[in-house]
Amino acid sequence: MRAALLSREYPPDVYGGAGVHVDRLSRELRRLVDLQVHCFGAPRPEPHVTAHRLPSEPTGANPALRVIGVAPAIAAAVAGFDVVHSHTWYTNLAGHLAKLLHGTPHVLTAHSLEPLRPWKAEQLAGGYQLSLFCERTAVLGADRLIAVSHAMRDDLLRCYPELDPDRVTVIHNGIDTEEFAPDPGTAELTPLGIRTDRPTVACVARLTRQKGLLHLLRAAPYLAPGTQLVMCVGSPDTAEIASEFSGLAQEVRAQGVDLVHVREPLSRGALRQLLSYADVFACPSVYEPLGIVNLEAMACGTPVVATAVGGIPEVVTDGETGLLVPIEADPDNGGEPADADGFARNFASRLNELLADQERARRMGRAGRHRAAEHFSWPAIAAQVHEIYRSVV
Repeated sequence: MRAALLSREYPPDVYGGAGVHVDRLSRELRRLVDLQVHCFGAPRPEPHVTAHRLPSEPTGANPALRVIGVAPAIAAAVAGFDVVHSHTWYTNLAGHLAKLLHGTPHVLTAHSLEPLRPWKAEQLAGGYQLSLFCERTAVLGADRLIAVSHAMRDDLLRCYPELDPDRVTVIHNGIDTEEFAPDPGTAELTPLGIRTDRPTVACVARLTRQKGLLHLLRAAPYLAPGTQLVMCVGSPDTAEIASEFSGLAQEVRAQGVDLVHVREPLSRGALRQLLSYADVFACPSVYEPLGIVNLEAMACGTPVVATAVGGIPEVVTDGETGLLVPIEADPDNGGEPADADGFARNFASRLNELLADQERARRMGRAGRHRAAEHFSWPAIAAQVHEIYRSVV
């Protein structure tokens, strides 16, 4: 079987969970099928990867137009494949065009849904409407859909009620528990300005509204005195959110919070050491279909405190591998908490619970490592995806 995996992201250009997913999934799928990856950007050295540059014209146009412009090139390049498999709206349209052009079955993995990310309009302006169009067209036309969590499946059927539920299968994201494992070293942390002599809460995320990072900053003044908060945050969606984050970070530092802001991308070794060293990992997302970074923290033996939203409760078992923080979302404000200060205080309280009880935190860390290894292995996930391919070919 010849399969084409379509993704905006592919190493070395990986900035989010979908890119991590495609990278790991492709490694395992190559054991099962003749796989070719089609991605965006500069040429890659691997013979099984074809990169497509975004068109330079029209100059100065909305970026979403350039994304749509690469779809015909990808669709033309996948002629002769038995199945195409697209990831995120950036390549969903390419998968749909390939189906129309070649009659190739189209499998679509839903990592998130554009209708549930209204803050993207702040980044894309009218391009957000184009992203909605691309996703909707591809979702309703795909032969099979994969949701990365049961919550994601529910969202798919709610956002697209015309969709046949029998076409949607849940296959969770995964984790490489050999690459992500407890690492007692700290040599890569000191150059980043991270102290290794104090209780530490860590957070690693892109600077986008859905990750709830401003809420974690608002929670910071309520953390137990002496706590170091390490936020590895880069790649802001917009200049506006970057400015908001910077201003709020200055405010909490002025209140005495020990905040370390790491802007540069972490090496794999530094990420593993940070996730292993931290007493608690924080995930304050207001929208999260699953959350691979929580699995990475769990695989490194660290308990997670996370918002009880989306697919997170399918990963973090409340009271066993971490603690979940309830959220009363404002549906008219992109899922942001209706009571932002109350949410921040509650989040800090859950973090403080584990900071104050190290033995309980260690038990949760061990349980998280076990859960990650038992339930979220990439070979098992690739086998499930392969069965989806076989069902449509």
